[in-house]
Amino acid sequence: MLAAPPDAAPNPWFDWSYVRDNADTILTAGEEHVILTVQTILIGTVIALPLAVLASRVRWLAGPILGITGVLYTIPSLALFAGLYPFVGFSRNLVLIGLVLYALLILVRNTLTGLRGVPDEVRDAALGMGYGRGRMFWRVELPIAVPAIMTGVRTATVSTIGLVTVGVIVGFGGFGQLIVVEGFNSNFHRAPIVAGTLLCVALALVIDLALILLTRILVPWARGREVAAS
Repeated sequence: MLAAPPDAAPNPWFDWSYVRDNADTILTAGEEHVILTVQTILIGTVIALPLAVLASRVRWLAGPILGITGVLYTIPSLALFAGLYPFVGFSRNLVLIGLVLYALLILVRNTLTGLRGVPDEVRDAALGMGYGRGRMFWRVELPIAVPAIMTGVRTATVSTIGLVTVGVIVGFGGFGQLIVVEGFNSNFHRAPIVAGTLLCVALALVIDLALILLTRILVPWARGREVAAS
């Protein structure tokens, strides 16, 4: 008769002792996750804004700009990283560039939507008051477009937080390091998988809430319309 196998080592789905004993690792992963996300959105916004302005000024360019950013968004992450590898190698920049390219479609599309949403009569009134193209953009068009732009920033940010984890394949995946390296690649250690997943979700919720509050600060007139509507 075969002997019964020894009891397997405890492998809970969540373990506070894992969080306590690996606090430094978790904090390092979280710092990397946040920095990559913030850098992606800042760089993406800097690139997307002039592209959207160009698309709104030169109408025939809107299709090609949205088309190119749309194609970039559909490229699988592994294929995109493979295509970027000859130029930047296995580095942090490989992940950052890939994330920026993925964020461009959302940021450009929403910024363009916001700029196109500026009423013609508002533009005519600004021209009648002597506003030039530059002054009208910064003082009239951009403020009106801010709600749509911030919606794009929120969507792109949440999407980026999820995509950062893919960077684990080149060693820069934020909470993805916990999920894959310490979880799946370590005899399916459940605690880091759950910890990394929950922290990733929590980060997305916290940053999304912060962006909602920032939008309310940037466009206080929108709050007035909400109060009037209620």
